[in-house]
Amino acid sequence: MKISRRVTLVGVTALLAGATAVLSGGPAPAASFVSAASPAIAAPPIPTFSSPAAFDVSPPLRDLAKRARPVLETQLPPERGPAVTDTGFTGDGAVQQGGAAQPLVTPSIPSPLLTFEGLRNTDNPFLVAPPDPVGDVGPNNYVEMVNLVFAVYSKTGQRLLGPTTLGTLWDGFAVNDCTDLSGDPIVLYDQLENRWILTQFTTRGPTYYNCVAVSQTGDPTGAYYRYAFSTGVNFPDYPKYGVWTNSYVLTTREFGPTTEYGIGVYALEKNKMINGEPNARMVRFFLDSAIVPISLMGDGLLPADIDGNRRPRDGAATPLVGTMDDGGPYGASFDALNIYELSVQWRANPTASFNLTSQLPVASFDSIFPCAPTSRDCLPQPGVTDPNRYLDILSYRQRPTWRLAYRNFGTYEAMVTNQSVEARPGTAGVRWYEIRRTNGAFSLYQQGTYAPADGVHRWMGSIAMDRKGDMGLGYSVVNATDVYPGIRYTGRLNGDPLGEMTLGEAVLINGTGSQLTTVSRWGDYTSMNVDPTDDCTFWYVNEYYQTTSLAGWQTRIGSFRLPGC
Repeated sequence: MKISRRVTLVGVTALLAGATAVLSGGPAPAASFVSAASPAIAAPPIPTFSSPAAFDVSPPLRDLAKRARPVLETQLPPERGPAVTDTGFTGDGAVQQGGAAQPLVTPSIPSPLLTFEGLRNTDNPFLVAPPDPVGDVGPNNYVEMVNLVFAVYSKTGQRLLGPTTLGTLWDGFAVNDCTDLSGDPIVLYDQLENRWILTQFTTRGPTYYNCVAVSQTGDPTGAYYRYAFSTGVNFPDYPKYGVWTNSYVLTTREFGPTTEYGIGVYALEKNKMINGEPNARMVRFFLDSAIVPISLMGDGLLPADIDGNRRPRDGAATPLVGTMDDGGPYGASFDALNIYELSVQWRANPTASFNLTSQLPVASFDSIFPCAPTSRDCLPQPGVTDPNRYLDILSYRQRPTWRLAYRNFGTYEAMVTNQSVEARPGTAGVRWYEIRRTNGAFSLYQQGTYAPADGVHRWMGSIAMDRKGDMGLGYSVVNATDVYPGIRYTGRLNGDPLGEMTLGEAVLINGTGSQLTTVSRWGDYTSMNVDPTDDCTFWYVNEYYQTTSLAGWQTRIGSFRLPGC
């Protein structure tokens, strides 16, 4: 969501019920094999199948972008969330050791192959914070989306199209709500089918939609098949998508007209969408506290998003991952990753199931950062003395951060994701995880918290794996004195000591200014992706500041490759 709201969540309970887990007597080590339990939920959620609310085929996007159209920003419904209170640092059981005098490792991570300027706040028709920068890379292009515009680039950084408002993509569409500037965009490149998927939610109401455009070809500036899938009276906040074999999987954080709250899980009929069939179906599961205790679903789930050319086995369920903190606002009794599986068969009479499969206890972490005067005013900036202008860590949202990057390595499947945490007292860090599925069973293969003891906050990360199993992790950085909001990355090679980012840290771009707006928001997500042409080159997009200003955010896109790939 692109605008800050503060409302207390009501009408839901915070009880951990019907779940069991195997816990050790103390914190798990930074790298550990953890056996999964088999939790139960109150009742199996019921699938609801439906057809699109609207469908058409767009003119080429390169032509749509030339059309002048009136631009009206729509007002977002109020965001609801739990009130959070910091009760002191509870420790981190997976923090990678090291200090300012003794760095974690001698830096050996390569410098960027290239970086180029992405979209910025002045590209928007309105001054909007946060940008929610997201992108993906294809054979010939990089596509970036932010609130409330998008652009298409060559892989040398030349802007080929844009900045274009999000609503332009749906210009002339039957569901006029899709033409608004609503936001929370996601872009995906489906390398299995050579298609681009561009999305946003709607905010008008009283009926809400997820607007999904699928390119006709691998050219992101060409024509798109456009769909609107209704979420009814529920506002579908924070939509997150994943490419799977037979579906595009979507999760949302949904709010009803009064106090209703739950997590929406959707599968969209991929084969029909890539063929431009108007009757492509959607299946929906809605998880509320009557079905799944709030501690088990928190503030959202991430669906697996396939990287690489090796597909999951035919019929394999789509994994989805959530996170929970025993010091968080939802009453979790231990720190864990919750693993769900979504199975869909798109037959003449389709079937679908959604189950909580495993809970993976993790090393202790603290997601509640000491912030004041509100839970969003957290990370200090150089030259900024007003705590109302500190940056939002967003760690109190009980969910992993974009993406849940999936790979099939043949003998096992691996997924990596991350979340922001209080890694050391008053210092933000990035907790990352590698989850494996072997013969259908999930385990936590390794975990670590990257937070060198140098006084620099690291947060708002995104992580992915290349074809060799090496990892690239990007994130935002800032401190109170001499590190302005900027972008860095780290990495590890497959076979390195478990739980460690072994290659040191590189700079994508240094910030040279601070954010002065009293809206403390700092993005909801960033995006680390892997180039499908070599399956080795990482591409990362994040926001930074070049000039101290009220709302002068910029984005930077860069690529790098780890040694030996």
